[in-house]
Amino acid sequence: MSKIKKDQISAKGFSIQVYTEDFKNDYISLTDIARYKNKEEPNVVVANWMRNYNTIEYLGIWEQLNNPEFKPLEFEGYLKEAGSNAFTLSPQKWQKTTNAIGLFVKLGRGGGTFAHKDIAFKFASWISAEFELYIIKDYQRLKEDENSKLSLTWNLHREISKINYKIHTDAIKEYLLKDLTNEQLSFKYSSEADMLNVALFNKRAKQWREENPDLKGNMRDYAGLNELLVLANMESYNAILIGKGVDQKERMIELRKLARTQLLSLEKLGDSGIKKLEGNK
Repeated sequence: MSKIKKDQISAKGFSIQVYTEDFKNDYISLTDIARYKNKEEPNVVVANWMRNYNTIEYLGIWEQLNNPEFKPLEFEGYLKEAGSNAFTLSPQKWQKTTNAIGLFVKLGRGGGTFAHKDIAFKFASWISAEFELYIIKDYQRLKEDENSKLSLTWNLHREISKINYKIHTDAIKEYLLKDLTNEQLSFKYSSEADMLNVALFNKRAKQWREENPDLKGNMRDYAGLNELLVLANMESYNAILIGKGVDQKERMIELRKLARTQLLSLEKLGDSGIKKLEGNK
């Protein structure tokens, strides 16, 4: 999994955890939903639900539609036993024996049984049709909020607002308006990426790591939006210069000019954009 985002939805006073990594495949806490029926022992509610024939049939069909690694033979064995008085099946066992992805158990604080939203809504309808509708309604509210935040307009407003205009201006005054030193121009950079770092940030990757031992990643991870835009253009321009056979020293001078010109232009554009946003409020 990549970055996992945790949210909550609310239904009739009950908070229900939601986990997602891609804003599409959300996993909702069955344990939290089950508290609507039994606050003290929600896991018993989940266990009873998993004894039903219709539950096992639904879980198996869902996996066959969504999971190429699912083991159908094990599923068919459970389906034959489901519904009998002696039949029991835990979420952990279902996941382990069938290689299922629709259910998983999270241990520790905030743990419990989680299910893909398709399965979670099915479980909620088994508990209460009314409760299911409340869950779906707040889940839709959550998705609308996420879609709004992911929209281009929201991201543009967020990034422009987040970038501190003065920080960029100071960076230009401190670095880009100064000429590169003779040492920087004469240095033979083993990595083209490191040469770009010096052209834009005025330092090599190793120097940045030595100055920031407590930070993870690299200097590009902490660059502003304007700097990343310029960096992308520098990479393209550098490829053109290499193709023309321009030596490294001359490329450094040209890339530095490009960085200086484009950052200044972006700052003017960003400043006018911020004023426009403020005027529209």
